[in-house]
Amino acid sequence: MKSDIRVCGAWRDRHDRPVYTLGGTCPDCGAGTENSAPAPFDPDDPYGEYRRALKRRRRG
Repeated sequence: MKSDIRVCGAWRDRHDRPVYTLGGTCPDCGAGTENSAPAPFDPDDPYGEYRRALKRRRRG
């Protein structure tokens, strides 16, 4: 599921706290926005294969 909530890409430099919006630019400073949701997984995870295999074994 894609998140519609976005956060100012420059909030660490320009704001005291994160500024959230639904638009493509920050309403306060005009900087571009980023998706506020964390990535669901890291494709370069070196242990991902083992973790998924362990999960399959635990399910039965």
